[in-house]
Amino acid sequence: MRLFRRRKSRLRPIGESEAYGRAYGERSPQVRIVKLEPRRPRYQLKVTGETLRRAFAERLAKRDEHEREK
Repeated sequence: MRLFRRRKSRLRPIGESEAYGRAYGERSPQVRIVKLEPRRPRYQLKVTGETLRRAFAERLAKRDEHEREK
């Protein structure tokens, strides 16, 4: 027989500092929270993944046809 524990619903969200404190105890001076800069936007590629996949499938089909002719 398995006993299931119900999760307690949170009354308020907790911040990163409080979550760290609950998980690891007191914060040491070696640990600090840093905010990262947002990622720069990616550049537009000339070929999409779908176009590349179709071209590869076509090349495989042509290779199979060529091998059958021999």
